[in-house]
Amino acid sequence: MHALFIGQTYIDVTLLADGMPTGDEKSVARDYAVSFGGNAVTAAFACAHLGIVPDLLTSLADDWLGRMFLDMAAKYHVPIHGRKVRRSSLSFIFPNNGKRAILRARDDDYLHPLPSLNIDGCRALHLDGHQADAAIHYAKLCRSNGVLTSLDGGGLRANTHDLLEYIDVAIVAERLCEQMNLSAEGMLDYLKSRGCRIGGVTEGERGMLWYNEKGVVSRMPALSVPRDKIIDTSGAGDMFHGAYVAHYLEQPHAPWEDHFAFARAASAHKIQHLGNEAGLPTQADVLALMKRYPAPLVAA
Repeated sequence: MHALFIGQTYIDVTLLADGMPTGDEKSVARDYAVSFGGNAVTAAFACAHLGIVPDLLTSLADDWLGRMFLDMAAKYHVPIHGRKVRRSSLSFIFPNNGKRAILRARDDDYLHPLPSLNIDGCRALHLDGHQADAAIHYAKLCRSNGVLTSLDGGGLRANTHDLLEYIDVAIVAERLCEQMNLSAEGMLDYLKSRGCRIGGVTEGERGMLWYNEKGVVSRMPALSVPRDKIIDTSGAGDMFHGAYVAHYLEQPHAPWEDHFAFARAASAHKIQHLGNEAGLPTQADVLALMKRYPAPLVAA
């Protein structure tokens, strides 16, 4: 096991449409994509496509969508440790001018206790906060074994405060700041107080405000992808997380500036494609984008 990712599986249906029908109306979408979804799940597929295949502990239903997901995982050789639920979860995503609306239907009523996995050889753990019991269990276990722990803090969950005590790298969304009534700077102070070695707040087109191992705060600006090339921003953050974990596993002694610069280019690749699978970057894709859209780190 190179790495372990823990999350909630969705099947994403992404629709490009000129508007949403209401009442008794009907309309036809201009394009669509069906793919795997879920924060840590998408990050795991990104990590695998970049050359380092992680194990994935995630929800799994014995229905046709669950079997579709297993086919997707087999295509990318991602080992699945399924935690049974009754029904698969769905996301309907509607990109619109660089934003996206999402409607979800989720089953997170896990029918069995968390599975016991052998983490021998594991060098990174990535969580999105789903499966709260599994997240805290493996975060503690990995921390005690010297394994890097990473959190995608997309939103506030019941165990967020406790979980952060065992997280090395916490990259959170603006939504978490809003839920906790904190500014981006206040969130960085909070992450430091919880003992996170690396912390950051992603702010969309404004890039990321973050601090390094020495606690120095700086801003990493977003790459200047032309607006007419931006198709679908959903999943870009998940690609970011999967890419920095992949880069860390490949170059564990590189500075975090390098890991995040690599991940930033992976996100820039994703937003130019419809759906998560089409947006999976290769190493060559990332390196090409880093050359095409150079953007230096600047002080905050």
